[in-house]
Amino acid sequence: MEHLTVHHLIPKQKKGHHGPKINICSACHRQIHNLFDNTRLAQELNSVEKLRNEPQMQKFITWVRKQNPHKRVKVHPHKG
Repeated sequence: MEHLTVHHLIPKQKKGHHGPKINICSACHRQIHNLFDNTRLAQELNSVEKLRNEPQMQKFITWVRKQNPHKRVKVHPHKG
């Protein structure tokens, strides 16, 4: 991926301003915030491994790897 964004592993709204951050593609970043609220991200999904192992993200990552990296990937609102 050419365009990476900074994801705070503990959301800024949960006092994660100075906490650990990772660089991820914008599609994955949008999908993370689409699927999970800040409380769950702060308490349960606060590491790369935890995010990667989350079943909904595994499914998305498998799909997004097949997409053209030069085109913006649409992320649809989570229905749940």
